[in-house]
Amino acid sequence: MAADSLLWGFHAITSRLRQNPASVQELWYADNRRDGRLKGLLALAGQQTSGGHKVKLCPATPDRLDGLTRGARHQGVVARVVPVQLANDIDAVMDAAGDQLLLLVLDGCQDPHNLGACLRVADAFGVHAVVAPKDRAVGLTPAVSRVACGAAETVPYISVTNLARFLEQLAECDVLTVGADMEGSKPLYEVDLRLPMAWVLGAEGSGLRRLTREHCDVLAHIPMSGSVESLNLSVSTGICLAETRRRLP
Repeated sequence: MAADSLLWGFHAITSRLRQNPASVQELWYADNRRDGRLKGLLALAGQQTSGGHKVKLCPATPDRLDGLTRGARHQGVVARVVPVQLANDIDAVMDAAGDQLLLLVLDGCQDPHNLGACLRVADAFGVHAVVAPKDRAVGLTPAVSRVACGAAETVPYISVTNLARFLEQLAECDVLTVGADMEGSKPLYEVDLRLPMAWVLGAEGSGLRRLTREHCDVLAHIPMSGSVESLNLSVSTGICLAETRRRLP
């Protein structure tokens, strides 16, 4: 069974059942669990019937679930799902959003937990798509989907071959690109944020690559008052997107 057809963990499966129940084919659950959380999930799955579709409920041993997820932390629940098809054409996304476009560009995110959390933040603040390079990026994996808690099925994740060229394309379309960089010349709160725009953030530790920085219209830093030198990628993403939405009418 292909790994990309599986979801595991209560949050990810519950979200899929609520957002797209017809895509959930089977739900395996640990046969040694009898708690209320599992009963609630099974009840939800039992309610998701429409047009003859019914989620097949399958008790399984913990060893069986471990084998399905290759030892991942599944919390005793694994679902076989039909992958949700989101927009994969950035031009179509940009055309549909028009002058209200808000993108999140991730340069070199290789941690599935960070990408999953960034997708959740992107969903919360109305980002139209998350864009990342094909190379040096984690991509959408079952682990990412689990951390995203459903956001991987609502926010398009689009890979581009050449990130610098993509940023040039945004400039040609008059889309403001703001890079979050510790050495940025302006504090976040003094940057002129407006739509259409794209926030560009780099990987933890290495930050934005040189070519990526050079293709941003402005580089902004998040003012820090404490002793830590940097923030987690998803935390930085949340701060930047929240400030952007706060400024909008």
